[in-house]
Amino acid sequence: MRKKIVAGNWKMNLDYNEGLALFSEVVNMVKDEITGSQITVVCSPYIHLHSLAQLAKGYDKVAIGAQNAHQNESGAYTGEISAKMVRSTGAEYVILGHSERRQYFGEDNQLLAAKTDTALKNGLKPIFCIGETLEEREADQHFDVIKTQLKEGLGHLSTEQFEQVVIAYEPVWAIGTGKTASAEQAQEIHAFIRNEIAEAYNQEVADNTTILYGGSCNPKNAPELFAQADIDGGLIGGASLKSRDFTDIVKVFN
Repeated sequence: MRKKIVAGNWKMNLDYNEGLALFSEVVNMVKDEITGSQITVVCSPYIHLHSLAQLAKGYDKVAIGAQNAHQNESGAYTGEISAKMVRSTGAEYVILGHSERRQYFGEDNQLLAAKTDTALKNGLKPIFCIGETLEEREADQHFDVIKTQLKEGLGHLSTEQFEQVVIAYEPVWAIGTGKTASAEQAQEIHAFIRNEIAEAYNQEVADNTTILYGGSCNPKNAPELFAQADIDGGLIGGASLKSRDFTDIVKVFN
């Protein structure tokens, strides 16, 4: 049975002490309130990673992730962080290809394929983000866009490598646009993604792949979204900065 995961993406928020305070609240709430087998992942800025990993030690339902890692192992890349460095903090996951990285930093599928390789080589589980923009959705190109992102970003992986990857679908068109993706629209894309994985690998691999929804998920809409057959959790932005809201989303899988 595939893993149920709720991952929080803090983005560029919270100083060191604020991050530790929030994570301490989340860990205590998860310990007290989560009865299912779902995994809570917190993807923080780099400055928090080691300390959060220490706070999460001994509790297998909570894991730490980074929000990015460089495609090269090491070198003269001032200001960058390698996958090896991320892994050495105790982090287990890394977000790759977030829509903001694609939009603001020009990350394309070829670069993300290289980042995925390096992350896997260093023992990190990629949370690989895919999704279409408003223009692509309105032009009825969303299926083609997602198929290309999967093929070019992950299609080169062996079955064993792919089994370490978590997919996150971000309907970029429904984030900050005033438009809303319904649970049915989200399910349609998740089912399409799973079918593409089955065609690229096999049905068993597809059935075991965790696919997260990353479009403005909150405590109110999480129950309907997570009830869909192919939605296995969420990649949570704003709500992950509030311990109560974030824990209530995780609790949907209890």
